[in-house]
Amino acid sequence: MKKFALLLFVVFSQSIFSAAKITETEKLYATCKVWGFLKYYHPKVASGELNWDNELLEKLPKIDKAQTKEEFSLIIENWIDDLGPVKEIAPIVIPKDVKFFDKNFDLSWFNNKLFSKKLSKKLKFIEENRFQSNEEFGPTFDGFKNLKNYFNLDYTDKNAKLLMLYAYWNVVEYYFPYKYIMDQKWDEALNEVIPSVVQSNSPEDFFKVLRKVAAKLNDTHVQFHIYPSSATAKKSFNYFPATGKVIDEKLVITEILGDSLAEADNIKIGTVITKINDKSIKEIIEEKRDIVSASNEVAFLDKVLRTILVSESEKVNVEFLKDGKYETKSMTWFNYHDSHRNEFKKGAQKKKDKFKLLDNNIGYVNMGVIKPKNVPEMVEALKNTKAIVFDLRNYPQGTYKVISDFLNAKEEKFVIYTYPYLNYPGKFYWTDGRNAGFDNKDHYKGKVIVLLDENSISQSEWTAMCFQTAGNTTIIGSQTAGADGNVFEFDFSGFHTGFSGIGVYYPDGRETQRVGIVPDIEVKPTILGIQQGKDEVLERALLYIETGK
Repeated sequence: MKKFALLLFVVFSQSIFSAAKITETEKLYATCKVWGFLKYYHPKVASGELNWDNELLEKLPKIDKAQTKEEFSLIIENWIDDLGPVKEIAPIVIPKDVKFFDKNFDLSWFNNKLFSKKLSKKLKFIEENRFQSNEEFGPTFDGFKNLKNYFNLDYTDKNAKLLMLYAYWNVVEYYFPYKYIMDQKWDEALNEVIPSVVQSNSPEDFFKVLRKVAAKLNDTHVQFHIYPSSATAKKSFNYFPATGKVIDEKLVITEILGDSLAEADNIKIGTVITKINDKSIKEIIEEKRDIVSASNEVAFLDKVLRTILVSESEKVNVEFLKDGKYETKSMTWFNYHDSHRNEFKKGAQKKKDKFKLLDNNIGYVNMGVIKPKNVPEMVEALKNTKAIVFDLRNYPQGTYKVISDFLNAKEEKFVIYTYPYLNYPGKFYWTDGRNAGFDNKDHYKGKVIVLLDENSISQSEWTAMCFQTAGNTTIIGSQTAGADGNVFEFDFSGFHTGFSGIGVYYPDGRETQRVGIVPDIEVKPTILGIQQGKDEVLERALLYIETGK
């Protein structure tokens, strides 16, 4: 019996000892949360008195040595105490005109099982007596608190890599307006990625990890650009001489970027590609799903093309489908620069009319070409038409105001925003947004048709929202990119990235992020239509104008 009791005691003691142990990931996860919170909440830190990045780099070695949650919690407590006393100013009064949007806000982690009750109370006290900023959110807002040393960090050093991860993770945590509609919770993403950051042993490995983290934002605005360095500059990239879109798990060419290069391999509009280097288009797409950030599937398929039609090798095997038969060619792809490829695009765009009169007294406006100075001429030419088709399958040139003044009979609100509330980081507040039009008896009386697809992003989507206030507007096409608002951009050692910076909603609170602008009549291009040179979306619009169906 005594032996049995002793055995129970040993097992019980071991379980207690084991429970007190803390893993490296647990420590680094909790440290990221606390460091970011103090960065934006603690009066001495948030005011910029300290180099908070250096503070982290100094504390990480001590945190690394902590073996139990008690040791870890004590290190964090002492760190906070060393910052000096926080003046008690609670309760902080929120202005009456501030209406909060709280779907991104969650500080329940104060009660993390790793934290002592004393530490949890300290964090709560800091929240209640947080830093109060006189800064207004705008284009000059700096989520990094004026510390720009991320270019000078050694991304081969473990703690420097953690600092970059922490800085990025926390700027998303407190200032990304759409955190609440990400597929994966941002906390889970942090916990998942920490081991990979720690284990990355080269710049390339580290950038791959960070690219995957950025992709988790599910935001088409997110880009991840790696700056040339001794590690990356040696690479040379070669490009397919055209671009296209994915339809039915095939890649269909819709635009030639290099005439002579395409002609050499008989690449034309409507050419269908089924495999690249023996991998199907579907297989390639799935391989790249975790490195491309997109708000929805159509935006993902559009963005992923930029990674499919580029190769480090000059020789690329491409399988084509023509007349029901498959043919594989060994192609040579060339390293012609982005500026060269953009010249082709600009050249093609210059040939497009800003606006024109179609058959049956229907106007057409290319919103990617027309500028504010061209609008008066457009209004004069198309004001007596029975309908105007505004093609927004592109990026407009800031014409929303002058055109909406022409379309609208009266002033109408078309958008409202959420902005970060800088005096309570993590919270957002509603703003009044923008109005379209004015009281105008001479407004346009015909039908307003807006064409949209996955190329419609940000200002395109926002402009479509504006034109919808005309009251006689019909949206025709397919789902848009689902990324509205401005872009919050920032730099780190070796890479540049960003995300949608403000929340954009219809006046009734409906979301546009990830959803996009929902068409009244859905129509998508087909492979056969592209091969026949048809614009099936425009054709559907013209049919609707004539039949009302």
